[in-house]
Formats: sequence, C-alpha cells, structure tokens
Amino acid sequence: MRRPFALLVATLLTAALAVPASAADNDDGDEGFTINDPRITESSGLAASRQHPGVYWTHNDSDDGPYLYAVDGSTGDTVARLTLTGVGTPRDVEAISVGPGNRLFVADVGDNLGGTWPYVWIYELPEPKKLQDATVRATQYVVKYADGPRDAEAMVVHPRTGRVYLINKHEDGGHLYEGPEKLSPSGDNVFEPIAPVELWATDAALSPDGQDLAVRGYFGGIHYAWNGGELKRVGRLSVPLQGQGESVTYSADGSRLLFGSEGEQSGVVSRPAPGADEDASSGGPGSRADGGKDASGDGDGDSVKVGGAVVVAVVVAALFGLGRRRRKG
Repeated sequence: MRRPFALLVATLLTAALAVPASAADNDDGDEGFTINDPRITESSGLAASRQHPGVYWTHNDSDDGPYLYAVDGSTGDTVARLTLTGVGTPRDVEAISVGPGNRLFVADVGDNLGGTWPYVWIYELPEPKKLQDATVRATQYVVKYADGPRDAEAMVVHPRTGRVYLINKHEDGGHLYEGPEKLSPSGDNVFEPIAPVELWATDAALSPDGQDLAVRGYFGGIHYAWNGGELKRVGRLSVPLQGQGESVTYSADGSRLLFGSEGEQSGVVSRPAPGADEDASSGGPGSRADGGKDASGDGDGDSVKVGGAVVVAVVVAALFGLGRRRRKG
C-alpha cells in the first residue's frame, strides 16, 4: 500500500503513543490489548466475535496467505488460526466483519495500484463453533464497482440483513457502496455508490443493532447514524493516535469501539462507543468517543493525543522544509 511521506514520518513518531490496557486487568476482553502473535505484523482488520465473547478476528494486510486469526482480548494471544480454502491467492486483505448467523466476511478489496484492478474479492465462511486451528472452506465473490475500479479498506455487513457495504479510500473523502441484496458466487457483484463519506477511510464498523456507523481514518473518525444507508453525520469520533491506524470494530455488546493498527506487537485501544457512559472508559481522561457534537479535529481527545499530533505536524513540516532547502542547494 502506498503511503505519503508525511504519513510515514507520523508512523515512526507515534507508534508508541497509543498504549492499550494491560491484559492482566482485562477480564472480558473488551478493554484493549496487545496482539502478541509474531505472525501478525500487519493487522489490517478487526471484528468482534458474537459466538465467542471477548475474541477478536484479525488478519494481515498482504503477503501472508489465506489466514484468519482469532485473538483472545483478555490476553492478546491467538487461540485459533483458520486457513481458507476455495479461494485464490489473496492480494490485499483489508477488512473483516461478522454477519448474521455468525458468518465471517473477509474483504480482499485493497488496491495497491491506486484503483486499477478490474475486480476485487469478498470471502464468506462460517465462524467455527470451536476455536482451534482449522481449515475452512470459504465462498469467493467477485466484486466490481458501478463507477469503475476503486481502492478500498473498509467493509461492513449489516447485522440483520446480511447486506455487504464497502467504503472506498480517497484522501478527499469517498463513498459508501451498497452490494446486491444477496452476493452471488457466480458472475459479478456490482456495488453502487449510495452516500458520501467525509473521510479518508481505513476501516468502518456497524453497531450490533445496525443503527450506528463508525468510520475511522489515520488521524480521525466520524460517527454516522446509519439511517437505512442514507448516512446522517452525528459527530467526530475520538480516535487514538496510532502508528498505522487500520481497523475498528464494535465490541459484541456494542458498548465499546476498539481501534487497531499495523505493526509487530500492535496495540488495540478500547474506548466507549458513541452514547456510552464516559465513566466506563478504561483509557483515562479524554479516552472516549464523542458522539454528541461535531469538532474540527479528532474529538475532545486527551492532551497526549493532541500534543502528539502537534509534534508530528511540526516534525513533518521541519523535514519537508529541510528537504526543500537541500534540493535548492
């Protein structure tokens, strides 16, 4: 995945600023954790299991293979790795969601060529009732966009209807794309744009009741009322500053939002979902999701987050200026 220079500098400077809760104090698995598995170096999607409380599904971005990992949120340890069959070689897996009937949907929809692949894929498989390493056969769907190829990193599955939605990734904002009422394993599944999304989206999540949509980017997030897919902006989300913020999911009960990032030993940070009791936050002052009012930044975040963002901006500006002076010299 191509990343701009400023983002790469920010990644180096901020990787250690977002610290998850200690696993020792995290009994229910929803309070944040560190992914301990050395095989997971590019966690790019996150989905809370409804069948196995406190367990989160994730996967690597690329160059890993057809694997899904079940991580125990109370310890950060992998409790199962699934090997998918019935699919081709994954190209750029960017998101994972849980649909009705404990079905897992995996979005192989990233486009490292900037939106030039004529089609991408979505995989569907049953979530195992028993958590152990296993080989599971998946159904592969061919996906195309009505308005031409797009790069995307965000997918949600409606918890009641099972309909699949994608959000394309563009620095000036993208769109919510709606898939067919039922995906077909034969032929093309054409996704139609139905609503604008005002963010450079790296992931998204629908609340378990299907009423709220959380969209995250690298440095911010937006809370939308789902409104049948006709999105209504409610406010900003307070997104933690992470080295490479790539994922978000609601906890199984809908009370919390968990934000993940790429990298070895990457942290998953938990914050109350919009409308949740702020006193339930595990991250200290300012560690909350602000669903009630809009703001120009990431929300009313804590001073560490704001200060870190300022430092990143100053350093990036300084390096950019230094580079220009060297070129002139």
